[in-house]
Amino acid sequence: MAAGRRARKGDSPHFEKGDSPLFPCDVVLVTGFEPFGGEKTNPSWELCSLLPDAIGRARIETMAVPCEFRRAIETVVSAIEKHRPGVIICVGQAGGRDRLCMERIAINIDDTENADNAGVQPIDQPIAPNGPTAYFATVPVKAMAAASRIAGVPAEVSNSAGTYVCNHLLYGVLHYLAASGSTARAGFIHVPYAESQVVDKPGKPSMALPVMARGVEAAIAAALEQIDGP
Repeated sequence: MAAGRRARKGDSPHFEKGDSPLFPCDVVLVTGFEPFGGEKTNPSWELCSLLPDAIGRARIETMAVPCEFRRAIETVVSAIEKHRPGVIICVGQAGGRDRLCMERIAINIDDTENADNAGVQPIDQPIAPNGPTAYFATVPVKAMAAASRIAGVPAEVSNSAGTYVCNHLLYGVLHYLAASGSTARAGFIHVPYAESQVVDKPGKPSMALPVMARGVEAAIAAALEQIDGP
């Protein structure tokens, strides 16, 4: 993978249409979480099996991530070092949301009422004690949401990834990329419950897995278009 320019001071952290290409992307790493919170499935991982092997000229690599603080970051960082992707898209479930949400920002805090799958329940704990307060996603979140909507999938930009393992992972990946000087770009997409998960949850919104996958694929294609250029 060819190296690209590093962001200059003043560069926008979320690129908009018309920005110049950054670098060619040969590999996209897409991650999804294992089930958590008593659920038997997690659509963020299930939809990964519905993604194509490649989008444009970029090969798609997928992996399941443990829903555990710290271990989630370690698992994805290991995959980044193995595959050397140009783009990393982490996907997670946000039960109660009714559309795909392209997360704009990750904040440096773990704070949850619910323990992770290892029984860990951090309260008001920084993810990186010496890290910045927050990182912006470095993929084009508005273009990705628009592309998903064009594909017929409800989507929007979200300004809160929460303070559970999803936010933890996005912050950790962005922190790793910044510290290592990597030119890779990273972002996070939250997806609703799958239809099978709401049978016993009256009134909760859901989305079919193929629809989620179509929206995520369109979002990835939009990110690659802006990164690779025409």
